[in-house]
Amino acid sequence: MTPSNLQPDRQPIVVSAFRTPIGRAFGAFEDVEPHELVAPIIRHMLSRIDARPGLIDDVILGNAMAAGGNIARLAALASGLPVSVPGLTVDRQCGSGLEAIILACRLVQSGAGEWYVAGGVESTSRAPWRIEKPRTKGGLPRFYNRARFSPDDIGDPEMGVAAENVARECNITRERQDIFALASHQKAIASIDAGSFEEEIVPIETRRAVIDRDECPRRNTSLDALSSLKPVFVENGTVTAGNSCPLNDGASVTMILSRRLARELRLKQGLMFIDAASAGVDPNLLGLGPVDSTNRLLRRLPSLTLDKVELIEFNEAFAAQVLGSLDRLGIAADKVNHEGGALALGHPFGASGAILVTRLFSQFLRRRADGALGMAMLGIGGGLGLTTLFQWVGEL
Repeated sequence: MTPSNLQPDRQPIVVSAFRTPIGRAFGAFEDVEPHELVAPIIRHMLSRIDARPGLIDDVILGNAMAAGGNIARLAALASGLPVSVPGLTVDRQCGSGLEAIILACRLVQSGAGEWYVAGGVESTSRAPWRIEKPRTKGGLPRFYNRARFSPDDIGDPEMGVAAENVARECNITRERQDIFALASHQKAIASIDAGSFEEEIVPIETRRAVIDRDECPRRNTSLDALSSLKPVFVENGTVTAGNSCPLNDGASVTMILSRRLARELRLKQGLMFIDAASAGVDPNLLGLGPVDSTNRLLRRLPSLTLDKVELIEFNEAFAAQVLGSLDRLGIAADKVNHEGGALALGHPFGASGAILVTRLFSQFLRRRADGALGMAMLGIGGGLGLTTLFQWVGEL
């Protein structure tokens, strides 16, 4: 379902997609800097393609928690790319990695370039302390955990409180949240046992070991165990540590080419970018952002209905948020994240959107379902939603 106004040679194709294992914060990657997570993925991708890396138009990475600077440029240089290859770092918080991929695809569509490396990275372990300058001379600095997403007169809740807001607004019970969380772990463990993640993971060598497996999925969790956990954000609430994502470190990177260049390089298949949409919602109900972004995308593509989408990867920041959004979109819970989601695998903020695309790529590569549609969607701090549609192309 290629947009009719797009030149075929400018169709953006994700020709490869990889990720690191996802580590628990202060776990396997506690002493690994963010750019050190990205560089091995770039080197791995380039080893699989017969083309001069100096032709790459840009490296675009999403990140949410670093100290500024330009992680994309740093990672590009650390990976051994020629100094002529630039780098751009973007910040749409939890949507940063997906936004980086969308931007690269839009650049290919526009004719601005034909070869991009795009994805995201996050290290909660190595994120710098955040300190606010005093407002008065002689005042003391103040440590804070996150940037402001919304002014006080609108409301700027912490993420867990916002998840409680969604649970209350959408009548999502504690039992449904725990059941959904358990299913995420069970699917992730089954996928690990089946070797489903092996081809998409680039092992990372740390100072202590080579890490080649996701750290967070819990093999022995149960509904009884999840049900016994106490609410952590609101007294008498329903959101617990068990039905919320953990804090994580990880990276995911894709290679995006124009269809013309992909054919020239004799590449055979990939994820074709169709379209994407973003939307804003009430910051107090930020988890419902994907409802509006998905509906906006559906309006842009009148021939598309959700029942035509074979795979949906939805970022599982909180079970309440996912269930509330799915209910409003009319999507069954078992339609999304067939191999587990962030509740089990983890949510390295700036990387998570790119991980969704890598998960789509990996599953379609194994299924080889030419023409099948895949969708990535997530909610974002501040009340934002981001949804992207791809189509698997089995013959370029």
